[in-house]
Amino acid sequence: MKTVVVHPERCVGCMQCMAACATAHSRSKSLFTAIHERPLPKPRVHVGAGPHYEGFPNRCRHCDPAPCLLGCLPGAISRDAETGTVLIDPDRCINCASCAMACPFGVIRYHADPLGPPEKVVAVKCDNCIERRSQGRIPACVEICKSGALTFEESAAALKRKTDAVARTVLSDLGEAQPSPGFALLNAVKKIEAELRTPGS
Repeated sequence: MKTVVVHPERCVGCMQCMAACATAHSRSKSLFTAIHERPLPKPRVHVGAGPHYEGFPNRCRHCDPAPCLLGCLPGAISRDAETGTVLIDPDRCINCASCAMACPFGVIRYHADPLGPPEKVVAVKCDNCIERRSQGRIPACVEICKSGALTFEESAAALKRKTDAVARTVLSDLGEAQPSPGFALLNAVKKIEAELRTPGS
């Protein structure tokens, strides 16, 4: 099953995914009119800073099993059988925050949802753009991401590619292959930071 895969090493922190996400979850589906809607549509993906101040697009992983689903007291959270997407029913949500406490990734927010009951504060998180996907389109965050930090693909294929890349890097450290330019740059930055933290250097 295809899902949105995050590649944090490619993120440039432009936050275009946040604007695209908010627009996709607005009533008008247009950026120019969505900014005038009330309540203002908000993104369900959030770009934060990682430990080295690099961008990180944090979004729901649609875990299986999903802690938020298991912790939801009113049964407002369910999984779509066809796509594997974990969804929140705003009509059933009672704003108890049990799901947020259970989520290990901190991706659940609470606010009025333009697509939910008027003025009702509910739990809101990524829904893998299930409406767009029903139209044969890819999630908005993936479509807008120009650096390739967000891709829509089979998670097994993404995991294999990442494992192969790590294996090549390990082999290069052993002198058996050349590292990719990205890993070489990252290793150089980490080495400089380590030297700066060492007293007397």
